[in-house]
Amino acid sequence: MSLSVSVQHGFPDFSLDVAFKAPPGVTAIFGQSGSGKTTLVNAFSGLLRPNSGRISVDGRELFDSTAGRWIPTHRRKIGYVFQEGRLFPHLSVRQNLLYGHWFAKRHGTADFDHVVEMLGIGPLLARRPAKLSGGEKQRVAFGRALLSAPRLLLMDEPLAALDESRKLEILPYLERLRDETEIPIVYVSHSVAEIARLATTIVVLKDGRVVRCGPAAEVLGDPAIAPTLGVRGAGAVLSARVVAHHADGLTELAIGTGQLFLPRIPSPVGARIRVRIAAQDVMLATSRPRDISALNLLEGTVREVRMGVGPGAIVTIGIGTQTVLSRVTRRSCEALELAPGKPCFAIMKSVAVAPDDIGT
Repeated sequence: MSLSVSVQHGFPDFSLDVAFKAPPGVTAIFGQSGSGKTTLVNAFSGLLRPNSGRISVDGRELFDSTAGRWIPTHRRKIGYVFQEGRLFPHLSVRQNLLYGHWFAKRHGTADFDHVVEMLGIGPLLARRPAKLSGGEKQRVAFGRALLSAPRLLLMDEPLAALDESRKLEILPYLERLRDETEIPIVYVSHSVAEIARLATTIVVLKDGRVVRCGPAAEVLGDPAIAPTLGVRGAGAVLSARVVAHHADGLTELAIGTGQLFLPRIPSPVGARIRVRIAAQDVMLATSRPRDISALNLLEGTVREVRMGVGPGAIVTIGIGTQTVLSRVTRRSCEALELAPGKPCFAIMKSVAVAPDDIGT
């Protein structure tokens, strides 16, 4: 199910003017505070009626100012997951889920057992929300939203209130939700790691405008948006295949004609995964280095050198059909004579890639 959005709305001190189209999957809305993420989500949900524009989900118009069409919130069939689960405290997990299932029976269909299995919440059904961890509450909130048989699922920073260990617990379930349902998902976040792992399409907002929109790997691999992502957010997403699990605890991945060694990944041999490599963790060399501890050397060619406003620069390295970004200094660029077309090696430590930067 695809999304088509063109929305214009003005406030006294802010204006939103956004237009984009997205294919099926997870559409991540990324931006810093004040970029317009919440305003856009409120337009999707019907909590805000824009001054003008059009919003369509799989051809069904939720809003069209030209035609005078406006579907109120309660008729949009949208599931909404907030930063906190907002479960009914006096009901058990089963009863919270059945609340959504009851709604679905009136307005559509939903498979209770499949949703429970997909989110791994079977052992929680008899508990009350007070007896759940933060991650468990969010999984139940996802289930309740799904069981309402929505045509669109909105997630407004659903992991923002969780610590890192709970986020790592939740992310695999979100990947299953993305891969096993046909419901379009609009996922709002300011976490680059989350959107790199989950997004099919990324829409980058700044000051109420779209500065970049496209497939996740293309957007995150674009050095032009590095300032928007932040110094530590800049990086690229690589598509890889698990080749082997070695006895020393490393997993070998195939990256086109190259290979990566990372700490053990819980995916079977042959599985396709995506890996986010932060630009600040990539060193460059113009000749093959010897006698170094880093295990990962990807041979490629410089595609672009983009100078920053300070002493830094972002270098784009082509690795076959994929790209890697490296954040280096201007002085290093000059010393290595880096320029488009120059062969080089991208060097990465195996332990530099965090577990939440690896997804299916």
